[in-house]
Amino acid sequence: MSHGFEMKPAQVAEIEPGMPAFLMPLARLMLWVNKAMVMLGMLGLLAASIILTYSVVGRFLFNLSTDWQDEAAVFCLVGATFLTGSFVQSLRGHIGIEAVAGILPKGVNKFRFALIDLFSLAFCAFFTWKSWTLFHEAWVDGQTTSSTWAPPLWIPYILMSLGMTLVSIQLALQSVARVRVLFLGAGK
Repeated sequence: MSHGFEMKPAQVAEIEPGMPAFLMPLARLMLWVNKAMVMLGMLGLLAASIILTYSVVGRFLFNLSTDWQDEAAVFCLVGATFLTGSFVQSLRGHIGIEAVAGILPKGVNKFRFALIDLFSLAFCAFFTWKSWTLFHEAWVDGQTTSSTWAPPLWIPYILMSLGMTLVSIQLALQSVARVRVLFLGAGK
Protein backbone atom coordinates (compact mmCIF):
# COMPACT_ATOMS: atom_id res chain seq x y z
CA MET A 1 0.00 0.00 0.00
CA SER A 2 1.41 3.40 -0.95
CA HIS A 3 0.71 6.64 0.84
CA GLY A 4 2.24 8.90 -1.79
CA PHE A 5 5.74 8.72 -0.40
CA GLU A 6 8.22 6.37 -1.98
CA MET A 7 11.86 6.47 -1.01
CA LYS A 8 14.20 6.99 -3.91
CA PRO A 9 17.14 4.64 -4.26
CA ALA A 10 20.39 5.94 -2.83
CA GLN A 11 22.47 8.02 -5.20
CA VAL A 12 25.85 6.74 -6.27
CA ALA A 13 28.75 9.14 -6.66
CA GLU A 14 30.05 9.07 -10.22
CA ILE A 15 32.55 10.94 -12.32
CA GLU A 16 30.94 13.86 -14.14
CA PRO A 17 30.18 13.34 -17.81
CA GLY A 18 32.60 15.36 -19.90
CA MET A 19 35.57 14.92 -17.56
CA PRO A 20 38.77 15.34 -19.61
CA ALA A 21 40.96 12.24 -19.82
CA PHE A 22 43.90 13.96 -18.11
CA LEU A 23 41.73 14.65 -15.04
CA MET A 24 40.27 11.13 -14.81
CA PRO A 25 42.95 9.85 -12.37
CA LEU A 26 42.22 12.77 -10.02
CA ALA A 27 38.46 12.27 -10.42
CA ARG A 28 38.82 8.56 -9.56
CA LEU A 29 41.02 9.44 -6.57
CA MET A 30 38.37 11.90 -5.37
CA LEU A 31 35.71 9.17 -5.55
CA TRP A 32 37.87 7.01 -3.29
CA VAL A 33 38.78 9.90 -0.94
CA ASN A 34 35.12 10.92 -0.66
CA LYS A 35 34.12 7.40 0.33
CA ALA A 36 36.90 7.33 2.95
CA MET A 37 35.76 10.72 4.31
CA VAL A 38 32.19 9.42 4.63
CA MET A 39 33.53 6.54 6.74
CA LEU A 40 35.47 9.00 8.92
CA GLY A 41 32.37 11.19 9.13
CA MET A 42 30.30 8.26 10.33
CA LEU A 43 32.91 7.51 12.99
CA GLY A 44 32.92 11.19 13.99
CA LEU A 45 29.13 11.20 14.40
CA LEU A 46 29.27 7.97 16.36
CA ALA A 47 32.00 9.38 18.61
CA ALA A 48 30.02 12.60 19.16
CA SER A 49 26.91 10.64 20.10
CA ILE A 50 28.85 8.41 22.52
CA ILE A 51 30.59 11.42 24.08
CA LEU A 52 27.33 13.33 24.56
CA THR A 53 25.52 10.28 25.92
CA TYR A 54 28.36 9.70 28.37
CA SER A 55 28.15 13.37 29.35
CA VAL A 56 24.43 13.23 30.11
CA VAL A 57 24.58 9.90 31.96
CA GLY A 58 27.75 10.84 33.86
CA ARG A 59 26.34 14.16 34.98
CA PHE A 60 22.94 12.74 35.95
CA LEU A 61 24.02 9.55 37.71
CA PHE A 62 27.47 10.36 39.07
CA ASN A 63 27.72 14.19 39.11
CA LEU A 64 30.82 13.95 36.92
CA SER A 65 32.49 17.03 35.51
CA THR A 66 31.70 17.42 31.83
CA ASP A 67 34.10 20.20 30.84
CA TRP A 68 35.55 18.39 27.87
CA GLN A 69 32.55 16.58 26.41
CA ASP A 70 30.86 19.47 24.61
CA GLU A 71 34.03 20.62 22.89
CA ALA A 72 35.07 17.09 21.97
CA ALA A 73 31.64 16.47 20.44
CA VAL A 74 31.78 19.77 18.56
CA PHE A 75 35.23 18.88 17.18
CA CYS A 76 33.83 15.53 16.00
CA LEU A 77 30.85 17.25 14.38
CA VAL A 78 33.04 19.87 12.70
CA GLY A 79 35.17 17.08 11.25
CA ALA A 80 32.17 15.07 10.10
CA THR A 81 30.54 18.11 8.51
CA PHE A 82 33.52 19.50 6.64
CA LEU A 83 35.22 16.25 5.66
CA THR A 84 32.04 14.87 4.07
CA GLY A 85 31.17 18.08 2.20
CA SER A 86 33.05 16.92 -0.89
CA PHE A 87 31.06 13.69 -1.00
CA VAL A 88 27.81 15.63 -0.82
CA GLN A 89 29.06 17.90 -3.61
CA SER A 90 29.98 14.86 -5.72
CA LEU A 91 26.30 13.88 -5.57
CA ARG A 92 25.35 17.51 -6.15
CA GLY A 93 23.40 17.11 -2.94
CA HIS A 94 23.85 20.60 -1.56
CA ILE A 95 20.84 22.87 -1.43
CA GLY A 96 19.91 24.28 -4.80
CA ILE A 97 17.09 26.58 -5.73
CA GLU A 98 15.39 25.35 -8.87
CA ALA A 99 12.65 27.96 -9.15
CA VAL A 100 13.74 29.10 -12.60
CA ALA A 101 14.95 25.75 -13.98
CA GLY A 102 11.55 24.86 -15.41
CA ILE A 103 11.12 28.26 -17.05
CA LEU A 104 14.48 28.65 -18.78
CA PRO A 105 15.41 26.93 -22.03
CA LYS A 106 17.75 23.93 -21.78
CA GLY A 107 20.76 25.82 -23.21
CA VAL A 108 20.35 28.71 -20.79
CA ASN A 109 20.04 26.25 -17.89
CA LYS A 110 23.30 24.56 -18.92
CA PHE A 111 25.01 27.96 -18.90
CA ARG A 112 23.41 28.83 -15.55
CA PHE A 113 24.62 25.54 -14.01
CA ALA A 114 28.16 26.14 -15.27
CA LEU A 115 28.12 29.69 -13.92
CA ILE A 116 26.84 28.48 -10.53
CA ASP A 117 29.63 25.89 -10.39
CA LEU A 118 32.23 28.57 -11.12
CA PHE A 119 30.80 30.97 -8.50
CA SER A 120 30.63 28.13 -5.98
CA LEU A 121 34.24 27.24 -6.75
CA ALA A 122 35.33 30.86 -6.26
CA PHE A 123 33.55 31.06 -2.89
CA CYS A 124 34.88 27.69 -1.70
CA ALA A 125 38.41 28.52 -2.87
CA PHE A 126 38.29 31.72 -0.78
CA PHE A 127 36.86 29.80 2.19
CA THR A 128 39.63 27.20 1.77
CA TRP A 129 42.34 29.87 1.76
CA LYS A 130 40.84 31.54 4.85
CA SER A 131 40.56 28.17 6.64
CA TRP A 132 44.25 27.46 6.04
CA THR A 133 45.19 30.92 7.36
CA LEU A 134 43.12 30.29 10.50
CA PHE A 135 44.84 26.92 10.94
CA HIS A 136 48.26 28.53 10.51
CA GLU A 137 47.51 31.28 13.05
CA ALA A 138 46.18 28.76 15.59
CA TRP A 139 49.22 26.52 15.08
CA VAL A 140 51.86 29.28 15.26
CA ASP A 141 50.24 31.19 18.12
CA GLY A 142 49.30 28.07 20.10
CA GLN A 143 45.67 29.18 20.31
CA THR A 144 43.33 27.15 22.49
CA THR A 145 39.64 27.32 23.33
CA SER A 146 38.59 29.38 26.32
CA SER A 147 37.35 26.42 28.36
CA THR A 148 39.17 24.85 31.30
CA TRP A 149 40.03 21.87 29.11
CA ALA A 150 41.54 24.27 26.49
CA PRO A 151 42.17 21.96 23.52
CA PRO A 152 44.17 23.50 20.67
CA LEU A 153 42.16 25.34 18.06
CA TRP A 154 44.26 23.97 15.23
CA ILE A 155 42.29 20.72 15.50
CA PRO A 156 38.94 22.04 14.22
CA TYR A 157 40.73 24.40 11.83
CA ILE A 158 42.69 21.58 10.19
CA LEU A 159 39.47 19.58 9.79
CA MET A 160 37.76 22.61 8.26
CA SER A 161 40.77 23.31 5.99
CA LEU A 162 41.05 19.74 4.73
CA GLY A 163 37.30 19.52 4.16
CA MET A 164 37.13 22.79 2.25
CA THR A 165 40.17 21.78 0.19
CA LEU A 166 38.36 18.61 -0.82
CA VAL A 167 35.18 20.55 -1.66
CA SER A 168 37.21 22.97 -3.79
CA ILE A 169 38.91 20.14 -5.66
CA GLN A 170 35.55 18.45 -6.23
CA LEU A 171 34.01 21.69 -7.48
CA ALA A 172 36.99 22.35 -9.74
CA LEU A 173 36.62 18.92 -11.32
CA GLN A 174 32.87 19.36 -11.75
CA SER A 175 33.33 22.89 -13.14
CA VAL A 176 35.84 21.75 -15.74
CA ALA A 177 33.54 18.92 -16.82
CA ARG A 178 30.46 21.15 -16.96
CA VAL A 179 32.18 23.95 -18.87
CA ARG A 180 33.65 21.37 -21.26
CA VAL A 181 30.18 19.92 -21.88
CA LEU A 182 28.76 23.42 -22.31
CA PHE A 183 31.30 24.66 -24.86
CA LEU A 184 32.52 21.50 -26.53
CA GLY A 185 29.48 19.28 -26.14
CA ALA A 186 31.79 16.59 -24.76
CA GLY A 187 30.45 13.80 -22.57
CA LYS A 188 26.74 14.22 -23.22
